[in-house]
Amino acid sequence: MMKLFDRFSRSSRKAARIEPTLGIVADATDLQPAASSDAIRMFEIFGDSTTAAGAVVNSATSMRVSAVFACVSLIAGSIAQLPLPIYHRDGPARTRIDHPYWWILNEQFCSAWGATAGWEFLTTQVLLRGDGIAFIERGRDGAMRSLIPWPRDRVDIVCQRKAHTRSPHRLQYTFYGDEGYFTADQDDVLHLPGFGFNGTESMSVIQWGARNGIGIAIQGDDHAGRFFNSGGKPEVAIRAAGRMSVDQQEDFRAAWVAKYGGPGANTKIPLILTEGLEVKELTMSAVDQQLLESRQWQVIDIARAFGVPPHMIGETSKSTSWGSGIEQMYIGFVRNTLGSHLKRIKDELNRKLFRTPGLFVEHNVDGFMAGDSKAQATYFGKALGGPGAQGWMTVNEVRRLKNLPPVEGGDTLYKPADSSVNTTSTSPAEDEDDTEDLSEDDHENA
Repeated sequence: MMKLFDRFSRSSRKAARIEPTLGIVADATDLQPAASSDAIRMFEIFGDSTTAAGAVVNSATSMRVSAVFACVSLIAGSIAQLPLPIYHRDGPARTRIDHPYWWILNEQFCSAWGATAGWEFLTTQVLLRGDGIAFIERGRDGAMRSLIPWPRDRVDIVCQRKAHTRSPHRLQYTFYGDEGYFTADQDDVLHLPGFGFNGTESMSVIQWGARNGIGIAIQGDDHAGRFFNSGGKPEVAIRAAGRMSVDQQEDFRAAWVAKYGGPGANTKIPLILTEGLEVKELTMSAVDQQLLESRQWQVIDIARAFGVPPHMIGETSKSTSWGSGIEQMYIGFVRNTLGSHLKRIKDELNRKLFRTPGLFVEHNVDGFMAGDSKAQATYFGKALGGPGAQGWMTVNEVRRLKNLPPVEGGDTLYKPADSSVNTTSTSPAEDEDDTEDLSEDDHENA
């Protein structure tokens, strides 16, 4: 318990101050703090025991619920595997370029963090804590050298502004570690906000959208565990027609526990009922309590809070097939659920790393939206263009999406005027067949 209070009060105690490596420390002259996160830390440490189900819901207890674990790992894993190419904008056109930041964003945050693990950690912090925080280590020239993810509960965020002025406020971040703490200005912090960002922090899914649902799920898991630990047998009362001595009662209880005491009990010893004993149930069975239906509903409720289609975390009872309806739900997941997270990540990266409209990063989601091989062939065939149709992708652009090397002459965009259109066709159906054949050929050539 003393460790918890020590952790809670670390922002106010005297701790060794350590300077961030090549970072920019905020100038606190004439600045006044406008907010404090002490109350939030108290809530995060001790949880809220007043939930409707009576369970404490925090990031640790929530991840023990299978539905929460599945939603968080799905969203975080999906974002982590998306490539982050860097582009140069030249008027209405943009060109993918090689940039030193590509290695950090796609391969390795720092010596201790791979990029995939780093993005998974930051996204998990966004979902469970509201915000994902990483310290930007910069070189003497101001360029990013590495990203260091930091647990949200070890960062204090304070909104500061000059007193008696209308100057824009800035965020100051205090990072706590095992050896002390250091303070950094917002320019040196990658702050990935979640939904409901208020200028300082965001809303946590588990504390706002799914708090009661997770609490019920936790209690349901505990109840189910106790139920099946007792051998799946309901509690019963034994009514005896005649009087039983204390020794007889103890002997009977011992025999009952030996027979029905749960896993490991000696099931070879039969239970002998004498003197007209009668068994009465004191609790409902799992079927009567609708235990399975309740747990199934909590999975759907939690998935709804995270914006995840239930079938994507294993709840398929409401899915009639795995056809186009499921495929459209997945596309909706990419656009609506992942899309908002990706946009916030992109905005934060661009404004902290580049600060210019000429350079920017953007997640490539084409792999998620591709569909099956036949759908890809049709899409790429139309994108490359054909007789009477303008193409919008070159052969090398298609090959790059499929991780194939470029080919000579593959950077020319197809235009109908550049080809000899067959005018002898008399049937629209024949034209469609020719287009489909060309699409497949183009895709194979790509």
